[in-house]
Amino acid sequence: MRKLYHTSLSPFCRKIRIHMREKGLDFELMEEPVWESRESLYQLNPAGEVPVLVDENDIILSGSYAISEYLEEGYTEVGFLGKTLVERAEVRRLVTWFDMKFYHEVSQPILFEKFYRRFMRYGMPDSETIRLAKNNISAHLDCIAQLTENRRWLAGDFLSLADFAASAHLSSMDYLDDVPWDTAAPSVREWYALLKSRPSFRPLLCDRMRGLKPPLHYENPDF
Repeated sequence: MRKLYHTSLSPFCRKIRIHMREKGLDFELMEEPVWESRESLYQLNPAGEVPVLVDENDIILSGSYAISEYLEEGYTEVGFLGKTLVERAEVRRLVTWFDMKFYHEVSQPILFEKFYRRFMRYGMPDSETIRLAKNNISAHLDCIAQLTENRRWLAGDFLSLADFAASAHLSSMDYLDDVPWDTAAPSVREWYALLKSRPSFRPLLCDRMRGLKPPLHYENPDF
């Protein structure tokens, strides 16, 4: 069986988990404590990062971008990049937005301060870094609102990798109770609720990290 090496709160791993389940692909989840820098992980990926996918044919792929492209080209029964050149460009633009801009402005600082610090024993979180990241998330929710008020899904009328990427990042932040849903536009809440209700997404909401409990609304599709 395929194996996906992951860390539960990693948005990049969550994106791949959603993608694979939407593709109908069976796989075994292998939890990887990346903060331990285990040699076994470096043997799979010299960068020492997750996600890492070991496919059924023993091909080893690392990095969420490479894995997503591999899944789209290798398992074509259903696709999530769009059918036209313009659609695919828009999907890739939005995936890049969330995996780079959102990650550096929101996900990375919050995850490091509130999650990785405790496992790496780096001391108390930096409250100012968290405050700035939480301020940034509101601007990103506004961008999602502009999309969802005019489109069925983020990239258009079709479910795509853009939705997987955005919801993966938001779900990681939501686990830590850092998404201001009370001020988010109704269209953003409705879009996220649709994703939370999908069978591909539900397993993510069952994840639990030792010593960190999610807020009560985390599993509820209706918030």
